[in-house]
Amino acid sequence: MMENWKDILITPHTSIMKTMKIIDETTLQFAVVVDEYTHILGTVTDGDIRRGLLKGLSLDTSIQEVMNDLPVYEQIGKKRLYYYELMKKLKLKQLPIVNQEKQIQDILFLDDAEQQAFQKKNTVILMAGGLGTRLRPLTDHVPKPMLKVGDKPILETIIDSFKGFGFTNFILSVNYKKDMIKDYFQDGRHLGVNISYIEETKRLGTAGALSLLSDKPGHPFFVMNGDLLTKINYDQLLNFHNETNSAATMCVREYEYQIPYGVLATENHRLLSIEEKPIHKSFVNAGIYVLSPDVLKSVPQNEFFDMPDLFKQLMNEQQEVSAFPLREYWLDIGRMDDYEKANYEFSGGFL
Repeated sequence: MMENWKDILITPHTSIMKTMKIIDETTLQFAVVVDEYTHILGTVTDGDIRRGLLKGLSLDTSIQEVMNDLPVYEQIGKKRLYYYELMKKLKLKQLPIVNQEKQIQDILFLDDAEQQAFQKKNTVILMAGGLGTRLRPLTDHVPKPMLKVGDKPILETIIDSFKGFGFTNFILSVNYKKDMIKDYFQDGRHLGVNISYIEETKRLGTAGALSLLSDKPGHPFFVMNGDLLTKINYDQLLNFHNETNSAATMCVREYEYQIPYGVLATENHRLLSIEEKPIHKSFVNAGIYVLSPDVLKSVPQNEFFDMPDLFKQLMNEQQEVSAFPLREYWLDIGRMDDYEKANYEFSGGFL
């Protein structure tokens, strides 16, 4: 039982921005929408919010636009074991309990230890074999994932961030200067994690390297580029993947670009409108993925195959493929100015 469940009760007019703050601050990834008399109107998960952002809703939008207005709840007065068995059966992490008038009386949460145990079954595969040519001369003698940001290599920061959410099983895909990576991380025991390796003898791309896995993961697994810094909540990402029953989920981030000219709309010879230097918004690939094990059947053996190729193939096969919009800090260390920015933000205590 959660003593402060009233902290996650919100009104239908609460903004998406404020709801996100409540969800993040309580670490429960969940809020319940109620009227002034605490009658349940709906529920909101982090996934509901991200789906709203994908549709282009602004952060000022009322939460009623994205809430689940057919929430699962139960009547008060039943044995606690009944509620927990129901939650396990329906794969729920939260269950509102209401009275006859549908007023919230309690909110039950699955035991944290159970959630941790579930998390630890998922493998994290980090792509650490790139040449890092755009960061030369820094990468002439050091592989890019081993470049230090703050006081530790980029790759160690990534591993630490996953470990913070209970993920401890890692596979590093290595190639360029692989011995430096293997000598540093070894089996991961000194970091409190398990690390094994797959070795590319030729460049296989972010998806092609998966064909080298000796054992197929038994649960959805993460794949992430080894040169990214992010504050993403990996538990929310995995929940989103499972909630949407996706074969594959790609993290995406909003990218803005401005056309430096006036853009014209015409019809034959007629000028219809002029828009000065418009800003266009698109979602772009953020280099973080969750894949279900069966997806590995679609990866060719020992051939170059990038992750976008895999997603295109899955879409052609009519499989369920999802986009997870990032709203957290994210930085791809691809160029020298990115690396300098990362060092400034980490050493200055920004992160």
